[in-house]
Amino acid sequence: MSLNTSLKGRLRNTTLPLTNALFPVFEAVVNSIHSIDELKKQNDSYQGKIIIKVIRSGQTSAFDDVKSEINGFEIIDNGIGFNKENFKSFQTLDSDFKIDLGGRGIGRLLWLKAFESAIIKSVFEEKDELYERAFHFNIQNDISDEKSNKSVSNNRETSILLKDIHKKYLVYLPKTIETIARNILEHCLWYFIRTGGAPDIIVIDGNESVSLQKEFDYLMIDASKKDEFYLHNEKFEITHLKLKSTQQNKHAIKYGAADRVVKEENLIGRVPGLYGFLKEDNENFAYICFVTSEFLTENVGQERLNFTIPENIDGIFSETEISFSEIRENTLSKIREFLEPFLAASKMEGLAKVDYFVDHKAPRYKSIISRIPENEMFVDPNISDRDLDLKLHSHLMTIESELIAEGHNLLIPQSIENKEDYSKRIEEYLSKASDVKKYDLANYVTHRKVILDLLATAIAKNEAGGYSKEEVLHKLIMPMQTTSDLTVFEDSNLWLIDERLAFHNFLSSDKTLKSASITNSISTKEPDFLALNVYDNPLLVNDSDTLPLASITVIEIKRPMRNDAKAGEEKDPVEQALGYLKRIRDGKVLTKTGRPIPNSENIPGFCYVICDLTASVIERCGMLDLQITSDKMGYFGFHKTYKCYIEVISYDRLLNMAKERNRAFFDKLGLPAN
Repeated sequence: MSLNTSLKGRLRNTTLPLTNALFPVFEAVVNSIHSIDELKKQNDSYQGKIIIKVIRSGQTSAFDDVKSEINGFEIIDNGIGFNKENFKSFQTLDSDFKIDLGGRGIGRLLWLKAFESAIIKSVFEEKDELYERAFHFNIQNDISDEKSNKSVSNNRETSILLKDIHKKYLVYLPKTIETIARNILEHCLWYFIRTGGAPDIIVIDGNESVSLQKEFDYLMIDASKKDEFYLHNEKFEITHLKLKSTQQNKHAIKYGAADRVVKEENLIGRVPGLYGFLKEDNENFAYICFVTSEFLTENVGQERLNFTIPENIDGIFSETEISFSEIRENTLSKIREFLEPFLAASKMEGLAKVDYFVDHKAPRYKSIISRIPENEMFVDPNISDRDLDLKLHSHLMTIESELIAEGHNLLIPQSIENKEDYSKRIEEYLSKASDVKKYDLANYVTHRKVILDLLATAIAKNEAGGYSKEEVLHKLIMPMQTTSDLTVFEDSNLWLIDERLAFHNFLSSDKTLKSASITNSISTKEPDFLALNVYDNPLLVNDSDTLPLASITVIEIKRPMRNDAKAGEEKDPVEQALGYLKRIRDGKVLTKTGRPIPNSENIPGFCYVICDLTASVIERCGMLDLQITSDKMGYFGFHKTYKCYIEVISYDRLLNMAKERNRAFFDKLGLPAN
């Protein structure tokens, strides 16, 4: 008793992804190659030929240069044809007639997954006479309209007409003859590089045609290098191919089964130093590795779209079973060995790119470079600074994560660990921690360099002949309309004026005195508000919330090269700063938590005025009996009435002093101070 099979049921259980719309054509072409190979066994000089016709719908486009949609394909060959044995095999689902060739009887099922029907016509030889067989194949009627009789033709010829492609597959079907031909060539590549080569295969689309052999000859530079490796006594053979560089070609591994490509993997990112096209004798080429094995053929999926080999195997079976990751890693090892002569220059260029970037643009990474694996340093020589920064930062994050994990484990000595080993682990951990902290410091110092460069640009005359408004300079020091409770430390650059100002308890920027939590002052004084010159508003700083309050600092910023200073609080920046200080004291200064401070009217005050030493500013400094600094770029003095230290700092002096304070850090990192 035999089991019945259902074509509809088999099709329902057959998978063909939409993106593999050309696979039915591939299968028909491979069948044609096998058919021609059968005749070549009988006559080695037999000239096989395959024609692939692109069938388009009769509907024409409104544009002369746009072809109508593809409706089907016709694959014609002069192979052995549908003789009695081959036809019987076709009638049997899951036939093992071509099992030695890797056939699984699945190809014709893929025809009906993508196309409505197939029409087969075949002229073949039987007992030294030519016969003709024709039939239809579709899901409704299985095999139907079968006719067989003697042929009036004198030539063998088999035609497979795949008709009426399903619209869902049509969307993913290549549209041009060039792309179709290239896809067929890539899928059947093994037949071209094998001993004896492939039959003559021509793709025809209307009045256009492409010879796959000519395409192969044009693209192929070398396919002579062979290699092999063994896994658990299974042999895997490798063919290294060099193809001329084209837009379509990319470095890849092609895993084959039954002489057909089943799985492809991009090599970029898997081979250190492999990025763009490679070069040999001044000619660019793309590298392809073709991997074949009886093991791959025996473990290919039903539709030949993937393998049934597990990616990884754990446990007791890992010693006896082969995983796909093992196959890949062994293949990659052979590829790296083969490509090493072509990658040496690229690797050196990549290393030079990293060195230059770290030395000149991102010295913050210097401390961790030695902890990045060498293979990860072989970057694309054409990588952008942005992508390289992201790549190095990802390594930093990995190192920091490892550091945290090691830190948690460090305090728990291993049960059998001796003192020397434990001490060594501590030393290694501290060394890594030191490198990470060096990065943090380098990052902060680099940030300071950027701020100084921005300050230098902001105080220079612009293309219009003017100078930056207070807004730009104010933002460099601290964001506007905020307080220290709302601003993170990194957003404040008070170090530009004095390093000690970075250590404050309370800070307000561009806020009214009434809103400041360290005073009960009701003043809403805001200079030049109507003129929108709001950046004359001060920064208010106190050093501590402990009693007594250490000091109060008022910082007043003026536009570069402003030359309208006059007597009176409205026009004299020094008097303006002193007025703010007096109002704060009169409001009975409080700690940040709102506690009163005894004798607050005598709290030491510091007033900084940042402005250029124009004629009017110099005159006002003289009237207040301030002394000029040794570099002639500022004034300073103590006001007895206000019990306040005053310093007028020109923008050039501000920039120079900040650079000098940071010079040692910049020198250590290799950053220019000027």
